[in-house]
Amino acid sequence: MSQHSHVQRMSRMMLKTLRDDPADAETASHKLLVRAGYVRRSSAGVWTWLPLGKRVLENVARVVREEMDAIGGQEVLLPALLPRELYEATGRADEYGDLLFALKDRKGVDYVLGPTHEELFTQVVKDQCSSYKDMPVILYQIQIKYRDEARPRSGVLRGREFHMKDSYSFDTSDDGLVASYGLHREAYQRIFDRLGFDYRIVSAVSGAMGGSASEEFLAPAAAGEDTYVQCPSCGFAANTEALTTTVPPAPLDGHPPVEELDTPDTPTIETLAAHLGVPASATLKNLLVKVDGEITAVGVPGDREVDLGKLAERLAPAEVEVVTAEDFADRPDLVRGYVGPQGMTGPPEKRAFRYLADPRVAPGTSWVTGSNKPDSHARNVVCGRDFEVDEYLDVVVVEPGDPCPRCGAGIELDRAIEIGHIFQLGRKYADAFELDVLGQDGKPVRVTMGSYGIGVSRAVAALAEQTHDELGLCWPREVAPADVHIVAAGKAKQTELALELAGKLGAAGVRVLVDDRASVSPGVKFTDAELMGVPQILVAGRRAGDGVVELKDRRTGEREELPVDEALARLTAAD
Repeated sequence: MSQHSHVQRMSRMMLKTLRDDPADAETASHKLLVRAGYVRRSSAGVWTWLPLGKRVLENVARVVREEMDAIGGQEVLLPALLPRELYEATGRADEYGDLLFALKDRKGVDYVLGPTHEELFTQVVKDQCSSYKDMPVILYQIQIKYRDEARPRSGVLRGREFHMKDSYSFDTSDDGLVASYGLHREAYQRIFDRLGFDYRIVSAVSGAMGGSASEEFLAPAAAGEDTYVQCPSCGFAANTEALTTTVPPAPLDGHPPVEELDTPDTPTIETLAAHLGVPASATLKNLLVKVDGEITAVGVPGDREVDLGKLAERLAPAEVEVVTAEDFADRPDLVRGYVGPQGMTGPPEKRAFRYLADPRVAPGTSWVTGSNKPDSHARNVVCGRDFEVDEYLDVVVVEPGDPCPRCGAGIELDRAIEIGHIFQLGRKYADAFELDVLGQDGKPVRVTMGSYGIGVSRAVAALAEQTHDELGLCWPREVAPADVHIVAAGKAKQTELALELAGKLGAAGVRVLVDDRASVSPGVKFTDAELMGVPQILVAGRRAGDGVVELKDRRTGEREELPVDEALARLTAAD
Protein backbone atom coordinates (compact mmCIF):
# COMPACT_ATOMS: atom_id res chain seq x y z
CA MET A 1 0.00 0.00 0.00
CA SER A 2 1.44 3.39 -0.88
CA GLN A 3 2.00 5.84 1.96
CA HIS A 4 -0.46 8.26 0.38
CA SER A 5 -3.39 5.94 0.94
CA HIS A 6 -2.79 6.41 4.68
CA VAL A 7 -2.62 10.21 4.53
CA GLN A 8 -5.66 12.44 4.06
CA ARG A 9 -4.90 16.14 3.54
CA MET A 10 -7.73 18.35 4.75
CA SER A 11 -6.82 21.00 2.17
CA ARG A 12 -7.96 18.54 -0.50
CA MET A 13 -10.87 16.94 1.32
CA MET A 14 -14.53 17.64 0.87
CA LEU A 15 -15.13 18.59 4.47
CA LYS A 16 -17.22 21.33 6.00
CA THR A 17 -17.54 21.53 9.78
CA LEU A 18 -20.36 23.54 11.35
CA ARG A 19 -20.28 25.72 14.46
CA ASP A 20 -23.99 25.35 15.23
CA ASP A 21 -26.13 22.31 15.89
CA PRO A 22 -28.64 21.44 13.15
CA ALA A 23 -32.04 22.84 14.12
CA ASP A 24 -33.90 19.51 14.25
CA ALA A 25 -31.22 17.55 16.16
CA GLU A 26 -32.07 16.31 19.65
CA THR A 27 -29.41 13.66 20.27
CA ALA A 28 -25.67 14.22 20.68
CA SER A 29 -24.76 11.82 17.87
CA HIS A 30 -27.10 13.60 15.44
CA LYS A 31 -25.63 17.01 16.29
CA LEU A 32 -21.99 15.94 16.26
CA LEU A 33 -21.99 13.68 13.20
CA VAL A 34 -23.55 16.54 11.19
CA ARG A 35 -21.35 19.27 12.68
CA ALA A 36 -18.11 17.30 12.23
CA GLY A 37 -18.92 16.64 8.57
CA TYR A 38 -19.53 12.87 8.79
CA VAL A 39 -23.10 12.73 7.46
CA ARG A 40 -25.72 14.98 5.98
CA ARG A 41 -29.45 14.63 5.74
CA SER A 42 -30.82 13.86 2.31
CA SER A 43 -34.53 13.53 3.23
CA ALA A 44 -36.53 12.43 6.29
CA GLY A 45 -34.71 9.44 7.78
CA VAL A 46 -32.32 9.14 4.80
CA TRP A 47 -28.65 10.09 5.11
CA THR A 48 -25.63 10.69 2.90
CA TRP A 49 -22.34 9.37 4.30
CA LEU A 50 -19.58 11.89 3.58
CA PRO A 51 -15.90 10.83 3.27
CA LEU A 52 -15.10 10.84 7.02
CA GLY A 53 -18.38 9.14 7.93
CA LYS A 54 -17.91 6.53 5.23
CA ARG A 55 -14.52 5.63 6.74
CA VAL A 56 -16.05 5.09 10.19
CA LEU A 57 -18.93 3.08 8.68
CA GLU A 58 -16.45 0.89 6.78
CA ASN A 59 -14.35 0.38 9.92
CA VAL A 60 -17.40 -0.94 11.79
CA ALA A 61 -18.24 -3.18 8.82
CA ARG A 62 -14.64 -4.50 8.70
CA VAL A 63 -14.71 -5.57 12.36
CA VAL A 64 -18.11 -7.24 11.81
CA ARG A 65 -16.79 -9.08 8.71
CA GLU A 66 -13.63 -10.28 10.44
CA GLU A 67 -15.53 -11.79 13.35
CA MET A 68 -18.28 -13.27 11.15
CA ASP A 69 -15.67 -14.89 8.91
CA ALA A 70 -13.92 -16.26 12.02
CA ILE A 71 -17.02 -18.36 12.93
CA GLY A 72 -17.28 -19.72 9.39
CA GLY A 73 -19.79 -17.19 8.07
CA GLN A 74 -19.89 -16.85 4.28
CA GLU A 75 -20.65 -13.39 2.93
CA VAL A 76 -23.23 -12.97 0.18
CA LEU A 77 -25.15 -9.98 -1.15
CA LEU A 78 -28.87 -10.30 -1.74
CA PRO A 79 -31.04 -7.79 -3.56
CA ALA A 80 -32.84 -5.07 -1.62
CA LEU A 81 -35.70 -5.19 -4.18
CA LEU A 82 -37.80 -8.25 -3.39
CA PRO A 83 -41.03 -9.79 -4.70
CA ARG A 84 -43.81 -9.07 -2.22
CA GLU A 85 -45.12 -12.64 -2.55
CA LEU A 86 -42.17 -13.89 -0.45
CA TYR A 87 -43.41 -11.78 2.47
CA GLU A 88 -47.03 -12.81 1.80
CA ALA A 89 -45.98 -16.47 2.06
CA THR A 90 -44.74 -16.02 5.64
CA GLY A 91 -47.46 -13.56 6.74
CA ARG A 92 -44.87 -10.86 7.34
CA ALA A 93 -46.33 -8.50 4.74
CA ASP A 94 -49.23 -7.99 7.21
CA GLU A 95 -46.99 -8.03 10.29
CA TYR A 96 -44.76 -5.29 8.93
CA GLY A 97 -47.75 -3.42 7.50
CA ASP A 98 -46.93 0.26 6.87
CA LEU A 99 -43.24 -0.29 7.71
CA LEU A 100 -42.76 -1.91 4.29
CA PHE A 101 -41.81 0.29 1.38
CA ALA A 102 -44.00 -1.12 -1.39
CA LEU A 103 -43.75 -0.50 -5.12
CA LYS A 104 -44.86 -2.00 -8.45
CA ASP A 105 -42.74 -2.57 -11.52
CA ARG A 106 -43.89 -1.50 -14.99
CA LYS A 107 -45.75 -4.81 -15.42
CA GLY A 108 -47.72 -4.24 -12.22
CA VAL A 109 -45.86 -6.85 -10.14
CA ASP A 110 -45.66 -6.01 -6.42
CA TYR A 111 -42.25 -5.54 -4.82
CA VAL A 112 -40.99 -4.41 -1.41
CA LEU A 113 -37.68 -2.93 -0.29
CA GLY A 114 -36.23 -5.51 2.10
CA PRO A 115 -36.61 -4.72 5.83
CA THR A 116 -34.75 -7.96 6.68
CA HIS A 117 -34.09 -11.07 4.62
CA GLU A 118 -35.21 -14.33 6.26
CA GLU A 119 -37.44 -15.19 3.31
CA LEU A 120 -34.86 -14.80 0.57
CA PHE A 121 -32.05 -16.49 2.52
CA THR A 122 -34.34 -19.49 3.02
CA GLN A 123 -34.93 -19.58 -0.75
CA VAL A 124 -31.18 -19.36 -1.47
CA VAL A 125 -30.40 -22.32 0.82
CA LYS A 126 -33.31 -24.32 -0.62
CA ASP A 127 -31.78 -23.76 -4.05
CA GLN A 128 -28.14 -24.46 -3.08
CA CYS A 129 -28.20 -27.10 -0.32
CA SER A 130 -29.74 -30.55 -0.69
CA SER A 131 -28.11 -32.83 1.89
CA TYR A 132 -27.20 -32.92 5.57
CA LYS A 133 -23.59 -32.86 4.29
CA ASP A 134 -24.17 -29.24 3.18
CA MET A 135 -25.05 -28.28 6.78
CA PRO A 136 -24.53 -26.42 9.02
CA VAL A 137 -24.23 -23.24 7.01
CA ILE A 138 -23.93 -19.60 8.15
CA LEU A 139 -24.58 -16.92 5.54
CA TYR A 140 -24.38 -13.17 6.10
CA GLN A 141 -24.55 -9.87 4.27
CA ILE A 142 -23.95 -6.21 5.06
CA GLN A 143 -26.54 -4.34 3.13
CA ILE A 144 -28.91 -1.39 3.11
CA LYS A 145 -32.32 -2.15 4.61
CA TYR A 146 -35.52 -0.14 4.37
CA ARG A 147 -38.29 0.51 6.88
CA ASP A 148 -40.82 3.27 6.49
CA GLU A 149 -40.60 4.53 10.07
CA ALA A 150 -43.49 6.79 11.05
CA ARG A 151 -41.14 9.14 12.94
CA PRO A 152 -37.56 8.80 11.75
CA ARG A 153 -35.44 10.72 14.23
CA SER A 154 -32.15 10.91 16.10
CA GLY A 155 -30.16 11.15 12.87
CA VAL A 156 -28.73 7.80 11.77
CA LEU A 157 -29.94 6.09 14.95
CA ARG A 158 -33.39 5.52 13.51
CA GLY A 159 -33.40 6.03 9.76
CA ARG A 160 -35.70 4.76 7.04
CA GLU A 161 -32.67 3.49 5.14
CA PHE A 162 -29.92 1.89 7.22
CA HIS A 163 -26.91 -0.41 6.96
CA MET A 164 -27.30 -3.75 8.68
CA LYS A 165 -25.39 -6.98 8.94
CA ASP A 166 -27.88 -9.83 8.94
CA SER A 167 -26.79 -13.43 9.18
CA TYR A 168 -28.68 -16.70 9.20
CA SER A 169 -27.73 -20.16 10.39
CA PHE A 170 -29.16 -23.35 8.91
CA ASP A 171 -28.93 -26.63 10.85
CA THR A 172 -30.51 -30.08 10.66
CA SER A 173 -31.10 -30.37 14.43
CA ASP A 174 -32.09 -28.28 17.44
CA ASP A 175 -28.70 -28.99 19.03
CA GLY A 176 -27.06 -27.66 15.87
CA LEU A 177 -29.11 -24.44 16.14
CA VAL A 178 -28.07 -24.00 19.78
CA ALA A 179 -24.41 -24.36 18.70
CA SER A 180 -24.79 -21.83 15.83
CA TYR A 181 -26.54 -19.42 18.21
CA GLY A 182 -23.67 -19.80 20.69
CA LEU A 183 -21.09 -19.06 17.97
CA HIS A 184 -22.94 -15.86 17.05
CA ARG A 185 -23.32 -14.80 20.66
CA GLU A 186 -19.55 -15.07 21.19
CA ALA A 187 -18.78 -13.37 17.86
CA TYR A 188 -21.06 -10.47 18.85
CA GLN A 189 -19.24 -10.09 22.16
CA ARG A 190 -15.91 -9.91 20.31
CA ILE A 191 -17.35 -7.40 17.80
CA PHE A 192 -18.75 -5.06 20.45
CA ASP A 193 -15.62 -5.37 22.60
CA ARG A 194 -13.42 -4.45 19.64
CA LEU A 195 -15.64 -1.55 18.65
CA GLY A 196 -15.27 -0.13 22.16
CA PHE A 197 -18.87 -0.42 23.36
CA ASP A 198 -20.18 -0.53 26.89
CA TYR A 199 -23.03 -3.03 26.40
CA ARG A 200 -25.42 -5.44 28.14
CA ILE A 201 -26.83 -8.72 26.86
CA VAL A 202 -30.49 -8.93 27.86
CA SER A 203 -33.19 -11.52 27.31
CA ALA A 204 -35.84 -10.29 24.91
CA VAL A 205 -39.13 -11.20 23.25
CA SER A 206 -39.03 -12.21 19.61
CA GLY A 207 -41.58 -9.82 18.08
CA ALA A 208 -42.21 -9.89 14.34
CA MET A 209 -39.31 -12.30 13.80
CA GLY A 210 -40.99 -15.28 15.49
CA GLY A 211 -38.91 -17.93 17.24
CA SER A 212 -37.92 -18.97 20.73
CA ALA A 213 -34.65 -17.93 22.38
CA SER A 214 -33.83 -14.30 21.77
CA GLU A 215 -31.31 -11.88 23.26
CA GLU A 216 -30.54 -8.22 22.60
CA PHE A 217 -27.22 -6.42 22.84
CA LEU A 218 -27.95 -3.00 24.31
CA ALA A 219 -25.62 0.00 24.58
CA PRO A 220 -26.68 2.10 27.60
CA ALA A 221 -27.14 5.72 26.48
CA ALA A 222 -29.39 8.63 27.43
CA ALA A 223 -30.61 8.84 23.82
CA GLY A 224 -31.70 5.18 23.84
CA GLU A 225 -35.23 4.27 22.78
CA ASP A 226 -35.20 0.90 24.56
CA THR A 227 -35.74 0.69 28.29
CA TYR A 228 -34.16 -2.27 30.00
CA VAL A 229 -34.19 -3.47 33.58
CA GLN A 230 -31.19 -4.51 35.57
CA CYS A 231 -30.89 -5.82 39.09
CA PRO A 232 -28.07 -4.17 41.06
CA SER A 233 -28.14 -7.12 43.42
CA CYS A 234 -27.79 -10.23 41.19
CA GLY A 235 -26.94 -8.75 37.78
CA PHE A 236 -30.12 -9.97 36.05
CA ALA A 237 -30.89 -7.91 32.90
CA ALA A 238 -33.85 -8.02 30.51
CA ASN A 239 -35.75 -5.91 28.06
CA THR A 240 -38.82 -4.51 29.88
CA GLU A 241 -41.02 -6.46 27.44
CA ALA A 242 -39.41 -9.72 28.54
CA LEU A 243 -39.77 -9.05 32.28
CA THR A 244 -42.26 -11.42 33.91
CA THR A 245 -43.83 -11.26 37.35
CA THR A 246 -45.04 -14.17 39.43
CA VAL A 247 -47.31 -13.82 42.45
CA PRO A 248 -48.19 -16.87 44.58
CA PRO A 249 -51.94 -17.52 45.07
CA ALA A 250 -53.45 -16.78 48.49
CA PRO A 251 -56.27 -18.75 50.22
CA LEU A 252 -59.77 -17.96 48.90
CA ASP A 253 -61.65 -18.36 52.21
CA GLY A 254 -61.67 -16.01 55.14
CA HIS A 255 -62.58 -12.95 53.05
CA PRO A 256 -65.70 -10.92 53.97
CA PRO A 257 -68.52 -10.93 51.39
CA VAL A 258 -68.65 -8.42 48.54
CA GLU A 259 -70.00 -5.05 49.73
CA GLU A 260 -71.40 -2.37 47.43
CA LEU A 261 -70.35 1.21 48.15
CA ASP A 262 -71.99 4.46 47.13
CA THR A 263 -69.16 6.39 45.42
CA PRO A 264 -70.52 9.39 43.53
CA ASP A 265 -68.22 11.16 41.02
CA THR A 266 -65.35 8.69 41.27
CA PRO A 267 -64.74 7.45 37.72
CA THR A 268 -60.95 7.58 38.12
CA ILE A 269 -58.65 5.63 40.45
CA GLU A 270 -57.41 8.89 42.05
CA THR A 271 -60.92 10.12 42.92
CA LEU A 272 -61.93 6.67 44.19
CA ALA A 273 -58.83 6.17 46.37
CA ALA A 274 -59.27 9.65 47.90
CA HIS A 275 -63.01 9.08 48.52
CA LEU A 276 -62.49 5.73 50.29
CA GLY A 277 -59.17 6.56 51.95
CA VAL A 278 -57.44 3.49 50.47
CA PRO A 279 -54.18 3.32 48.52
CA ALA A 280 -54.50 3.12 44.72
CA SER A 281 -52.74 -0.27 44.90
CA ALA A 282 -55.80 -1.72 46.71
CA THR A 283 -58.08 -0.87 43.77
CA LEU A 284 -58.51 -2.88 40.59
CA LYS A 285 -58.35 -0.88 37.38
CA ASN A 286 -60.13 -2.45 34.39
CA LEU A 287 -59.05 -1.15 31.02
CA LEU A 288 -61.41 -1.99 28.17
CA VAL A 289 -59.92 -2.72 24.75
CA LYS A 290 -61.12 -4.34 21.55
CA VAL A 291 -59.18 -7.39 20.46
CA ASP A 292 -60.06 -8.08 16.81
CA GLY A 293 -63.23 -6.08 17.48
CA GLU A 294 -64.27 -8.04 20.60
CA ILE A 295 -64.49 -6.20 23.92
CA THR A 296 -61.92 -7.44 26.40
CA ALA A 297 -61.02 -6.14 29.85
CA VAL A 298 -57.49 -5.97 31.24
CA GLY A 299 -57.31 -5.91 35.04
CA VAL A 300 -54.29 -4.32 36.77
CA PRO A 301 -53.71 -2.85 40.25
CA GLY A 302 -54.92 0.78 40.37
CA ASP A 303 -51.42 2.17 40.93
CA ARG A 304 -50.14 0.62 37.67
CA GLU A 305 -50.48 1.61 34.01
CA VAL A 306 -51.16 -0.81 31.16
CA ASP A 307 -48.37 -0.79 28.56
CA LEU A 308 -50.41 -0.86 25.34
CA GLY A 309 -47.32 -1.74 23.28
CA LYS A 310 -46.70 -4.79 25.47
CA LEU A 311 -50.39 -5.73 25.28
CA ALA A 312 -50.33 -5.56 21.46
CA GLU A 313 -47.09 -7.63 21.46
CA ARG A 314 -48.61 -10.31 23.72
CA LEU A 315 -51.87 -10.56 21.73
CA ALA A 316 -50.29 -10.34 18.24
CA PRO A 317 -51.25 -10.99 15.51
CA ALA A 318 -54.69 -9.89 16.85
CA GLU A 319 -55.47 -6.18 16.40
CA VAL A 320 -55.74 -4.26 19.71
CA GLU A 321 -57.63 -0.94 19.90
CA VAL A 322 -58.79 1.21 22.83
CA VAL A 323 -62.58 1.37 23.22
CA THR A 324 -64.42 4.56 22.28
CA ALA A 325 -67.64 6.18 23.55
CA GLU A 326 -69.54 4.53 20.65
CA ASP A 327 -68.60 1.08 21.96
CA PHE A 328 -70.52 1.82 25.17
CA ALA A 329 -73.62 3.07 23.31
CA ASP A 330 -75.06 -0.39 22.55
CA ARG A 331 -73.72 -2.02 25.74
CA PRO A 332 -75.84 -0.91 28.74
CA ASP A 333 -74.10 -3.62 30.80
CA LEU A 334 -70.83 -1.67 30.50
CA VAL A 335 -70.80 1.43 32.70
CA ARG A 336 -67.93 3.73 31.77
CA GLY A 337 -65.62 4.36 34.74
CA TYR A 338 -67.37 1.76 36.92
CA VAL A 339 -66.54 -1.55 35.22
CA GLY A 340 -65.74 -4.53 37.46
CA PRO A 341 -65.05 -8.22 36.79
CA GLN A 342 -67.34 -9.68 39.48
CA GLY A 343 -69.82 -12.17 38.16
CA MET A 344 -67.18 -13.17 35.60
CA THR A 345 -67.47 -16.88 36.35
CA GLY A 346 -69.01 -19.79 34.51
CA PRO A 347 -68.79 -20.51 30.76
CA PRO A 348 -67.12 -17.78 28.64
CA GLU A 349 -70.10 -17.32 26.29
CA LYS A 350 -72.26 -16.20 29.26
CA ARG A 351 -69.86 -13.40 30.27
CA ALA A 352 -69.92 -9.73 29.32
CA PHE A 353 -66.29 -9.75 28.19
CA ARG A 354 -63.07 -11.76 28.16
CA TYR A 355 -60.98 -10.96 31.22
CA LEU A 356 -57.19 -10.68 31.09
CA ALA A 357 -55.22 -9.69 34.17
CA ASP A 358 -51.78 -8.84 35.47
CA PRO A 359 -50.18 -11.63 37.59
CA ARG A 360 -50.55 -9.34 40.63
CA VAL A 361 -54.32 -10.00 40.40
CA ALA A 362 -53.61 -13.48 41.76
CA PRO A 363 -56.20 -15.97 43.09
CA GLY A 364 -57.09 -15.05 46.68
CA THR A 365 -56.28 -11.32 46.32
CA SER A 366 -59.05 -8.92 47.38
CA TRP A 367 -59.88 -5.63 45.62
CA VAL A 368 -61.99 -2.50 45.49
CA THR A 369 -63.38 -2.22 41.96
CA GLY A 370 -66.29 -0.92 39.89
CA SER A 371 -69.67 -2.55 40.51
CA ASN A 372 -70.94 -2.14 36.93
CA LYS A 373 -73.44 0.54 38.08
CA PRO A 374 -73.03 4.33 37.87
CA ASP A 375 -71.48 6.00 40.95
CA SER A 376 -70.99 2.67 42.66
CA HIS A 377 -68.01 0.48 43.58
CA ALA A 378 -67.62 -2.81 45.40
CA ARG A 379 -65.10 -3.91 48.01
CA ASN A 380 -63.88 -7.38 49.07
CA VAL A 381 -64.02 -8.53 45.44
CA VAL A 382 -61.86 -11.68 45.54
CA CYS A 383 -60.10 -13.18 42.52
CA GLY A 384 -61.04 -16.84 42.19
CA ARG A 385 -64.18 -16.42 44.34
CA ASP A 386 -66.06 -13.53 42.70
CA PHE A 387 -64.41 -13.57 39.27
CA GLU A 388 -62.05 -15.67 37.22
CA VAL A 389 -59.19 -14.58 34.98
CA ASP A 390 -59.22 -16.04 31.46
CA GLU A 391 -55.53 -15.38 30.89
CA TYR A 392 -52.67 -13.81 32.83
CA LEU A 393 -50.45 -11.40 30.89
CA ASP A 394 -47.49 -9.30 31.98
CA VAL A 395 -48.62 -5.99 30.53
CA VAL A 396 -48.07 -3.29 33.13
CA VAL A 397 -45.49 -0.55 32.70
CA VAL A 398 -42.41 -1.65 34.64
CA GLU A 399 -41.47 0.66 37.53
CA PRO A 400 -38.12 1.08 39.32
CA GLY A 401 -38.14 -0.98 42.52
CA ASP A 402 -40.31 -3.78 41.08
CA PRO A 403 -38.99 -7.15 42.31
CA CYS A 404 -36.26 -8.84 40.30
CA PRO A 405 -37.68 -12.13 38.96
CA ARG A 406 -34.43 -13.90 39.85
CA CYS A 407 -33.63 -12.66 43.37
CA GLY A 408 -36.51 -10.41 44.46
CA ALA A 409 -34.43 -7.25 45.02
CA GLY A 410 -35.64 -3.93 43.58
CA ILE A 411 -34.76 -3.48 39.90
CA GLU A 412 -33.42 -0.35 38.19
CA LEU A 413 -34.50 0.99 34.80
CA ASP A 414 -32.08 2.35 32.24
CA ARG A 415 -32.22 3.58 28.64
CA ALA A 416 -30.20 1.97 25.88
CA ILE A 417 -29.73 1.68 22.13
CA GLU A 418 -30.24 -1.75 20.63
CA ILE A 419 -27.08 -2.55 18.64
CA GLY A 420 -27.54 -6.27 18.04
CA HIS A 421 -30.18 -8.99 18.28
CA ILE A 422 -29.88 -12.77 18.07
CA PHE A 423 -32.82 -15.18 17.61
CA GLN A 424 -33.32 -18.88 17.49
CA LEU A 425 -35.98 -18.77 14.77
CA GLY A 426 -36.63 -22.49 14.56
CA ARG A 427 -38.68 -23.72 11.60
CA LYS A 428 -41.10 -20.85 10.87
CA TYR A 429 -39.45 -19.92 7.56
CA ALA A 430 -38.31 -23.45 6.70
CA ASP A 431 -41.96 -24.55 7.06
CA ALA A 432 -43.25 -21.67 4.93
CA PHE A 433 -40.92 -22.59 2.05
CA GLU A 434 -40.62 -26.34 2.76
CA LEU A 435 -36.87 -26.19 3.27
CA ASP A 436 -35.78 -29.83 3.67
CA VAL A 437 -32.49 -31.61 3.08
CA LEU A 438 -31.82 -35.34 2.90
CA GLY A 439 -30.82 -36.67 6.32
CA GLN A 440 -28.25 -39.34 7.12
CA ASP A 441 -30.95 -42.01 6.82
CA GLY A 442 -31.90 -40.82 3.34
CA LYS A 443 -35.16 -39.27 4.59
CA PRO A 444 -35.92 -35.54 4.33
CA VAL A 445 -35.16 -33.41 7.40
CA ARG A 446 -36.76 -29.99 7.99
CA VAL A 447 -34.03 -27.39 8.50
CA THR A 448 -34.01 -25.12 11.58
CA MET A 449 -32.79 -21.53 11.47
CA GLY A 450 -31.27 -18.74 13.50
CA SER A 451 -31.30 -15.06 12.59
CA TYR A 452 -28.77 -12.50 13.83
CA GLY A 453 -28.60 -8.74 13.20
CA ILE A 454 -26.18 -5.89 13.89
CA GLY A 455 -27.04 -2.30 13.01
CA VAL A 456 -23.84 -1.14 11.29
CA SER A 457 -24.89 2.48 10.65
CA ARG A 458 -26.65 2.57 14.02
CA ALA A 459 -23.44 1.37 15.71
CA VAL A 460 -21.67 4.50 14.43
CA ALA A 461 -24.28 6.74 16.10
CA ALA A 462 -24.42 4.58 19.26
CA LEU A 463 -20.63 4.82 19.64
CA ALA A 464 -20.85 8.59 19.18
CA GLU A 465 -23.53 8.69 21.92
CA GLN A 466 -21.42 6.66 24.34
CA THR A 467 -17.99 8.21 23.73
CA HIS A 468 -18.47 11.91 22.92
CA ASP A 469 -17.59 14.68 25.37
CA GLU A 470 -18.42 18.40 25.57
CA LEU A 471 -15.84 19.20 22.86
CA GLY A 472 -17.04 16.75 20.22
CA LEU A 473 -16.68 13.20 18.99
CA CYS A 474 -14.17 10.92 20.65
CA TRP A 475 -13.79 7.74 18.61
CA PRO A 476 -12.37 4.45 19.86
CA ARG A 477 -9.26 3.69 17.79
CA GLU A 478 -10.74 0.71 15.94
CA VAL A 479 -13.43 2.83 14.24
CA ALA A 480 -11.82 6.29 14.06
CA PRO A 481 -11.41 7.73 10.54
CA ALA A 482 -7.65 8.08 11.25
CA ASP A 483 -5.18 7.16 14.00
CA VAL A 484 -3.53 10.59 14.20
CA HIS A 485 -4.83 14.08 13.41
CA ILE A 486 -1.86 16.37 12.67
CA VAL A 487 -2.52 20.09 13.05
CA ALA A 488 -0.21 22.57 11.32
CA ALA A 489 -0.64 25.67 13.45
CA GLY A 490 -0.33 28.24 10.71
CA LYS A 491 3.03 29.23 9.30
CA ALA A 492 4.66 27.68 6.20
CA LYS A 493 7.40 26.09 8.30
CA GLN A 494 4.84 24.36 10.51
CA THR A 495 2.87 23.11 7.49
CA GLU A 496 6.07 21.75 5.99
CA LEU A 497 6.88 19.83 9.18
CA ALA A 498 3.28 18.58 9.47
CA LEU A 499 3.35 17.17 5.92
CA GLU A 500 6.77 15.60 6.50
CA LEU A 501 5.49 13.92 9.69
CA ALA A 502 2.34 12.78 7.86
CA GLY A 503 4.46 11.20 5.12
CA LYS A 504 6.64 9.31 7.60
CA LEU A 505 3.69 8.05 9.64
CA GLY A 506 1.76 7.10 6.50
CA ALA A 507 4.76 5.14 5.22
CA ALA A 508 4.79 3.24 8.53
CA GLY A 509 1.16 2.24 8.05
CA VAL A 510 -0.36 4.79 10.46
CA ARG A 511 -3.61 6.36 9.21
CA VAL A 512 -3.16 10.14 9.22
CA LEU A 513 -5.46 13.12 8.81
CA VAL A 514 -3.39 16.28 8.36
CA ASP A 515 -4.86 19.75 8.69
CA ASP A 516 -2.75 21.69 6.19
CA ARG A 517 -5.45 24.23 5.29
CA ALA A 518 -3.71 27.52 4.55
CA SER A 519 -6.48 30.05 5.16
CA VAL A 520 -7.79 28.61 8.44
CA SER A 521 -6.74 30.01 11.82
CA PRO A 522 -5.01 27.75 14.39
CA GLY A 523 -7.95 28.23 16.79
CA VAL A 524 -10.44 26.86 14.26
CA LYS A 525 -8.09 23.97 13.44
CA PHE A 526 -7.85 23.00 17.14
CA THR A 527 -11.62 23.24 17.56
CA ASP A 528 -12.15 21.06 14.47
CA ALA A 529 -9.63 18.49 15.73
CA GLU A 530 -11.57 18.17 19.02
CA LEU A 531 -14.89 18.04 17.16
CA MET A 532 -13.77 15.33 14.70
CA GLY A 533 -12.59 13.02 17.46
CA VAL A 534 -9.49 11.24 16.09
CA PRO A 535 -7.78 9.50 19.07
CA GLN A 536 -4.34 11.24 18.85
CA ILE A 537 -3.77 14.89 17.97
CA LEU A 538 -0.23 15.93 16.96
CA VAL A 539 0.45 19.69 16.82
CA ALA A 540 3.25 21.29 14.81
CA GLY A 541 3.18 24.60 16.66
CA ARG A 542 5.42 27.38 17.94
CA ARG A 543 8.36 25.02 18.70
CA ALA A 544 8.24 23.29 15.30
CA GLY A 545 11.47 25.10 14.34
CA ASP A 546 13.28 23.35 17.25
CA GLY A 547 11.93 19.96 16.14
CA VAL A 548 9.48 19.78 19.07
CA VAL A 549 5.79 18.88 18.66
CA GLU A 550 2.85 18.49 21.04
CA LEU A 551 1.04 15.16 21.34
CA LYS A 552 -2.45 15.16 22.80
CA ASP A 553 -4.64 12.18 23.70
CA ARG A 554 -8.17 13.12 22.57
CA ARG A 555 -9.86 10.84 25.10
CA THR A 556 -7.92 11.71 28.27
CA GLY A 557 -6.97 15.26 27.31
CA GLU A 558 -3.35 14.59 28.38
CA ARG A 559 -0.79 16.58 26.39
CA GLU A 560 3.02 16.62 26.31
CA GLU A 561 5.79 18.21 24.25
CA LEU A 562 8.12 15.75 22.55
CA PRO A 563 11.04 15.81 20.08
CA VAL A 564 9.80 14.81 16.61
CA ASP A 565 11.64 11.46 16.60
CA GLU A 566 10.17 10.43 19.93
CA ALA A 567 6.64 11.41 18.80
CA LEU A 568 7.06 9.37 15.60
CA ALA A 569 8.41 6.38 17.54
CA ARG A 570 5.51 6.48 19.94
CA LEU A 571 2.82 6.79 17.23
CA THR A 572 4.28 4.02 15.07
CA ALA A 573 4.72 1.72 18.09
CA ALA A 574 1.04 2.17 18.99
CA ASP A 575 0.03 0.74 15.65
